[in-house]
Amino acid sequence: MQYNHQEIEKKWQKFWAENQTFKASNNSEKPKYYVLDMFPYPSGAGLHVGHPLGYIASDIYARYKRHKGFNVLHPQGYDSFGLPAEQYAIQTGQHPAKTTEENIKTYRRQLDQIGFSFDWSREVRTSSPEYYKWTQWIFIQLFNSWYNKDSDKAEDISTLISIFEKEGNATVNAVCDEDVIPFSSDDWNGFSSNKQQEILLQYRLTFLSDTEVNWCPALGTVLANDEIVNGVSERGGHPVIRKKMTQWSMRISAYAQRLLDGLQTIDWPQPLKDSQTNWIGRSQGAMVSFEVDGFEGEKIDVFTTRPDTIFGVSFMTLAPEHELVSKITTEAQKAEVEAYVQATAKRSERDRMADVKTISGAFTGAYAIHPFSGEKVQIWIGDYVLASYGTGAVMAVPCGDQRDYDFAKHFGIPIPNIFENVDISEAAHTDKEGTVIANSDFLSGLKYKKALKLAIYEIEKRGFGYGKTNYRLRDAVFSRQRYWGEPFPVYYKDGMPQMIDAKHLPIVLPEVEKYLPTEDGKPPLGNAEVWAWDTVNNKVVQNSEINNTNVWPLELNTMPGWAGSSWYFNRYMQSQEEQKENTVFASKENLEYWKEVDLYIGGSEHATGHLLYARFWQKFLFDIGLVPVDEFAKKLINQGMILGTSAFVFRVEGENKLVTSSKTSNLKVQPIHTDVSFVNASDELDIEAFKNWRPEFKNAEFITEEDGTFKVSREVEKMSKSKYNVVNPDLICEEYGADALRLFEMFLGPLEQTKPWKTSGISGVYSFLKKLYKLFYNGENFEVSEVTATKDELKTLHKTIKKVEEDIENFSFNTSVSTFMIAVNELTTQKCNKREILEPLLVLLSPYAPHITEELWSQLGYTTSISKVPFPIFDGKHLVESTKNYPISFNGKMRFTLELSLDLSKDEIEKIVMAHEKTQAQLQGRTPKKVIIVPGKIVNIVG
Repeated sequence: MQYNHQEIEKKWQKFWAENQTFKASNNSEKPKYYVLDMFPYPSGAGLHVGHPLGYIASDIYARYKRHKGFNVLHPQGYDSFGLPAEQYAIQTGQHPAKTTEENIKTYRRQLDQIGFSFDWSREVRTSSPEYYKWTQWIFIQLFNSWYNKDSDKAEDISTLISIFEKEGNATVNAVCDEDVIPFSSDDWNGFSSNKQQEILLQYRLTFLSDTEVNWCPALGTVLANDEIVNGVSERGGHPVIRKKMTQWSMRISAYAQRLLDGLQTIDWPQPLKDSQTNWIGRSQGAMVSFEVDGFEGEKIDVFTTRPDTIFGVSFMTLAPEHELVSKITTEAQKAEVEAYVQATAKRSERDRMADVKTISGAFTGAYAIHPFSGEKVQIWIGDYVLASYGTGAVMAVPCGDQRDYDFAKHFGIPIPNIFENVDISEAAHTDKEGTVIANSDFLSGLKYKKALKLAIYEIEKRGFGYGKTNYRLRDAVFSRQRYWGEPFPVYYKDGMPQMIDAKHLPIVLPEVEKYLPTEDGKPPLGNAEVWAWDTVNNKVVQNSEINNTNVWPLELNTMPGWAGSSWYFNRYMQSQEEQKENTVFASKENLEYWKEVDLYIGGSEHATGHLLYARFWQKFLFDIGLVPVDEFAKKLINQGMILGTSAFVFRVEGENKLVTSSKTSNLKVQPIHTDVSFVNASDELDIEAFKNWRPEFKNAEFITEEDGTFKVSREVEKMSKSKYNVVNPDLICEEYGADALRLFEMFLGPLEQTKPWKTSGISGVYSFLKKLYKLFYNGENFEVSEVTATKDELKTLHKTIKKVEEDIENFSFNTSVSTFMIAVNELTTQKCNKREILEPLLVLLSPYAPHITEELWSQLGYTTSISKVPFPIFDGKHLVESTKNYPISFNGKMRFTLELSLDLSKDEIEKIVMAHEKTQAQLQGRTPKKVIIVPGKIVNIVG
């Protein structure tokens, strides 16, 4: 009987869908287990074979847990708002809602054909109004909250207002803006409503502020730091500049310490934890104020982790964007400073942080007063100082910091040495431990730790600073000047933001004729004719009505792509029926039952983006009593990347001529990616297909090999549509089947490692499946025996059970595929077709190859899905050897073997061996001198 993978896979995919085989229950006596994948952006390109790697791994584990008796929640959905979806729509000239819907259909078809056991009844789409109603609702909760340092949690803004009314803000210990002005209760009660709202914005967890942002003119939007690579936008590679804009921000900095502490409670990869730890960047030191000479009242505040080195300060460096730069720069330095500021605006923060080689800066002409010595120190600007980190200013100690040292050397600034017996003629001294301070007044002669404490004490005593714990983590900019995102539930009354009552949510995206971004930063929602809020009728109305007393403008920005992905794991806890009712974001009962994600699989590239923001939102929701746990995922695994094999042709520079790979020497050539589908297994390019694909080379000259072929060059790179090296899983499923694809992706190597794809390797896995299928057939007839299994067959089965269970528990899926192959080879050799062996073997294999196992299970006579059958139980007795195949030797030479029980004594072994006819034939009547027996090993008869 032939193994027809296409027929089998369609049959069982239809069965699972019709029977909702993998639908989870919110009420079960079984223990719960929640397996989640980072949900995909539904891009226009669809899936390539690199995308399903993590999904296959999570699906294997979800199916395994069902076999183990768990009530498994394994949902899927789409992160369908944001830049990728909108960019695709712009490129194709269509509305993003239309392209997103079409792309989701493609993704769903591809995911279904790979046989994932997703509970599709709980599907979420971040761009669905039914879903983003609750994203808007959470935004309102954040707006109506402040962070109380005393209780170390978020609290309702009404409690803060109550304190202001009774006491003012003198005793309030809150995370807030740094420029909050003290006021009494009388002051507060006398403030206008607008003034009170302005003050509250300085405390709210989501707030409006003028912020330096990463502005990408080509994309027409603000980008987060993690969306910028090497100074350009990650999507499209466009230039990014620094620009001050009024933006909504999230006060994630309030949770900095809790985000650090929480890492100790979750089972996440250490490199990912390290990334978050470094991104949060906790450091202890002191805030110090330096007065600006000649500018009364103006001070430069700096945070330093080394206040013990304060006597080594020989200059100050401000970020080019620092607000003092324009005030203090002298007329003589104005032109140079302004030119430098403009040049810096074209570089992203990441680019500036990464560039440690370039030394640049400009002298402002102004001086600061050293708070201890009273000496004047020059004030410079330099792009190695960031406005968004700390105070945007540093006290430069060139003898103790290499960047300061290089800057001082480059510009000829003095480098005083404040370290005892240390040579700084070639480099800065950056060591702390063992260092003794010198030339530093009251700190001289002290070691690092004592000098640090005394310096902070004196700074506080003299009133120009204080000890402080600082974090690198900045508040997250939450506004995007895009169309395809969640609208803010915000209108502006007399210029102040007001929240729309939750009962009127969702505020749905309006129809606009032009939704493309603008280079000047005007959001596309500004093109909407109907985008104002009527506070009497509580509905969106035409902009022309804004002059009416009860109609106010709505917010024109939309939320960033990470808004909807910061809480989606909680939404999956709602059943399909509950999602349709849509009365809560997730019910208390469901949240208490599922609690958190037990296993989360996704890419490490989300370490400082989605995963950090999601942890922040979860902790906030926990603070206000909406979720039962403050970490949303107990265990996380970062799957590796599957690499593609790219193909290149070479164009001779300045000519319309392409040369085959062997003829590039002595020529100046430019490599050009070609679509791998135009290249055969011998690396030969289909020239006609290439010409039709790249019309600019239609009339190009092709310099071929002597045999007339044109060979490409190969290189292993990231699998990407832009590199034309993607392999479509549709083609693999058609030729080899989804089960072969699933097994092959796991077989490529350890889940966490990066590995190259080579389609030719899948044929071996396909052969294994055909060999498995044959175990159940005698020619064309399905034939499974009810005869009791042999000792060897049971041994093969149970060593397979043991290894596969260990592998799945350790997420070592690649080695279990090898184990399956060994088992099927052994059973084929044993000519095993016993039900006692083949039934449990199918259950073992079911998580990996669900279609073929369902088919064979049904042919064994079962009418229900194999997916719920209990996992086989390992019995160690089948691996214990009861006999030994002894080599029987004569004078050290083995002549024959004899299988004997391991329970026999030496005397019993000798009696059996000596009585054997082959022993008698060897001895030919002679009496041996001695018989050497080592039980369980050898028998040697000596002459």
